[in-house]
Amino acid sequence: MRQWFVNVFRLGLKELSSLRADPVLILLIVYVFSFAVYSVATGAKLEVSNASVAYVDHDRSALTGRILGAILPPEFNPPQEIAADEIDSVMDSGKFVFVLSFPPAFEADVLNGRKPQVQLNVDATAMAQAGNGSVFLQQIIRAEVAKFVSGDDAATTLPIDLVVRTKFNPNLNSVWFSSVMQIINNITILSVLLTGAALIREREHGTIEHLLVMPVTPSEIMVAKIWANGLAIVVAAILSLWLVVQTVLAVPIAGSIPLFVFGAVLYLVSVTGLGILLATFTTSMPQFGLLSLPVLVIMNLLSGSTTPMESMPVWLQNVMQLSPSTHFVAFSQAILYRGAGLEIVWPDMVVMVALNAVFFFVALKRFRVTMATVH
Repeated sequence: MRQWFVNVFRLGLKELSSLRADPVLILLIVYVFSFAVYSVATGAKLEVSNASVAYVDHDRSALTGRILGAILPPEFNPPQEIAADEIDSVMDSGKFVFVLSFPPAFEADVLNGRKPQVQLNVDATAMAQAGNGSVFLQQIIRAEVAKFVSGDDAATTLPIDLVVRTKFNPNLNSVWFSSVMQIINNITILSVLLTGAALIREREHGTIEHLLVMPVTPSEIMVAKIWANGLAIVVAAILSLWLVVQTVLAVPIAGSIPLFVFGAVLYLVSVTGLGILLATFTTSMPQFGLLSLPVLVIMNLLSGSTTPMESMPVWLQNVMQLSPSTHFVAFSQAILYRGAGLEIVWPDMVVMVALNAVFFFVALKRFRVTMATVH
């Protein structure tokens, strides 16, 4: 047993040396955990920001001017007036996300209690801005009409006292979500790619034959690849959380980073085993890339990192419980977003350990078959 650990350690050092000698993979790791995290967090915003608004004003009254004056940055750009016959053309061209149309005698009808209709055209291809922005515009219109009718610019009094408490992200800033989520997703992607690439590299360089004549077992080779590449990913993820997320983006981390790292190490056993399993079915990097791409897309899109699990069909939710990424996402979000402790996340950790055993032994069995075939 002692010799087994010694062989695993030395083979792992060889893996780290091979990784260090591959500038493409080093550059990929640095890029994925630095610029990719920053650019996605700051560029792909979920909240309404600088949404373009146009309007058609058939009334030109004080009320329509008041409503348009309340549509302000940073959520919206200043509204631009267009002609009525331009609505279809500007919407077709994607120039404006929202187009408001005020009917004639709008103010007079409001004052007389006739409930005139205001048309709000929405370009729903911009889904995040369309959904949230239309709600904001409706709130603005209702509030300004209520103030205009009552003659009181103070907030209108409701028969209830509604108190909203936004937990974990009080400013509803998407950077807080997307930056951390990008690191979580990148751990999955790189775990599969690095371990799979390590096996493919052995074949392409002809060093797999050298391993076969050495007094080492397939389990030692496989575990060495897992711990060496997993170590590189964990170190990169920790540096990304510290330098990119906490320092550059100023995103607070609510929970324990050591607990997150411990869970990430558990998760890496299964996902790196998956990378080796996929690599055993291929003979070159292009083949490995084509095979791993759909697997990674499904794991990321259906893990709960992009859309909530509750929004998926029940049968799909049950199927995705067999994916380690689903439990790692839930585990990571609970710790990094909500500050959960071990007493809350331990069920996900137990499931990840169970899935580790399944993925590891399946990958090991396939790896032994592959080694025997090469021999």
